[in-house]
Amino acid sequence: MRTLKEVKCGETVSVTKLVGTGALKRRIMDMGLTKGTQVYVRKVAPLGDPIEINVRGYELSIRKAEAENIEVN
Repeated sequence: MRTLKEVKCGETVSVTKLVGTGALKRRIMDMGLTKGTQVYVRKVAPLGDPIEINVRGYELSIRKAEAENIEVN
């Protein structure tokens, strides 16, 4: 399975699964990243961290460590 960390700039993907547990998973869900949500990757910083995405009509920046816990297709 591909993770959000591996998605290239300009791609739109759909969230299929959240891998994290406990507080990390809850935090990701609170940001609006739930199963079936469409995510557009706007920018990736030069060193790869953070990743700027559009989700549910707003812009969000997440760390690579968080993006590794979000499986997409």
